[in-house]
Amino acid sequence: MTELNLLYTDVEDDLRRTVRDLLEDRLDPSAVIAMYDGDRTVVDPLWKAIAQDLGLAGLLIPEAEGGVGASAREAAIVCEELGRAVAPVPFLTSAVVATIAVAGSGQELVADLAAGATTAALAVPFTTAPEGPLPALVATNGALTGTVSSVAGVLEADVLLVPVEESDGLAIYAVPVAGTTVQAVASLDMSRQLADVTLDAAPGTRVRSDAANSVRAALRAGAAMLASEQVGVASWCLAGTVGYLRERRQFGRQVGGFQALKHRLADLYVGVESGTAVARYAAAALAADDSDSQVATAIAASYCGNLAVTAAEEALQLHGGIGMTWEHPVHLYLKRAKTDQLAFGHPGEQRRRLADLVDLPFGSTEAGESQ
Repeated sequence: MTELNLLYTDVEDDLRRTVRDLLEDRLDPSAVIAMYDGDRTVVDPLWKAIAQDLGLAGLLIPEAEGGVGASAREAAIVCEELGRAVAPVPFLTSAVVATIAVAGSGQELVADLAAGATTAALAVPFTTAPEGPLPALVATNGALTGTVSSVAGVLEADVLLVPVEESDGLAIYAVPVAGTTVQAVASLDMSRQLADVTLDAAPGTRVRSDAANSVRAALRAGAAMLASEQVGVASWCLAGTVGYLRERRQFGRQVGGFQALKHRLADLYVGVESGTAVARYAAAALAADDSDSQVATAIAASYCGNLAVTAAEEALQLHGGIGMTWEHPVHLYLKRAKTDQLAFGHPGEQRRRLADLVDLPFGSTEAGESQ
């Protein structure tokens, strides 16, 4: 284990400001709310601005393969800002998970991902834990058959990266989404809508052999980056609630001046600061390929998953009646937080993984969920 610097660099601060400015300029909460009525027109132009105009689609791809050659530290900052805005773009699913699954393979697809010309999604359920069972389809002469449910990022993807079980191990096949049957499902978080995918002798191209480690590395990176997204969700909930309670008056005084509410906000502040620290550590460890990376990811995923839900629930309650309205964006954050809590392994699974990594006993599932 090496000593990791968790402080933000000037370059990282500049990246944060750039992404935040773009989101404030291009994304209004009303556009995300409209997605619950089926209006997804905001997605394509926003993703183009992030992926191509800012060049963030290739953030994790080495320069030799046409990418930016940055690290998980920078990707985590992008995820945090996307979470803060509940941005409906496939950065996590395409620029992180799918990209890591195929980066270094020497395939032309990698360059297309780096340029933002192609968007991809790894064809596994969004709830798949990094160390859990991997779904694998069957390929016969390059034609794939099978069904994968609850896949994130499919609706925005051009290409599916499908794990296929072959005689010599797991492989990844690239399959055009146009050659599959995609059934969008009503999701709690419609800003990251899930879909069921059916392949019926769909033509595919093998892009990586012996891919089990690559798929698991992609899912681990997804879990680590998701923690930063959850910190972004929690940060918005805290800042938005503090701002509202400073303005709201009751009995002739600011609501935020009541002692009981101060205590709740103080507890939430401590939680957000702690979540920021563990998410930052997970990103830094991943960027440095540190031996503590898996432990750091399990800690961040288990903590930040619950933190985001707590922060969103507190925001909803402390906003009072206005927080219950459809027009107010707080419900978007609660829905994102609840969905993210199950992604890449829920907090109980992450705690079990952490116990295994540090060689500690772990109790029942119910006990793990409550810890």
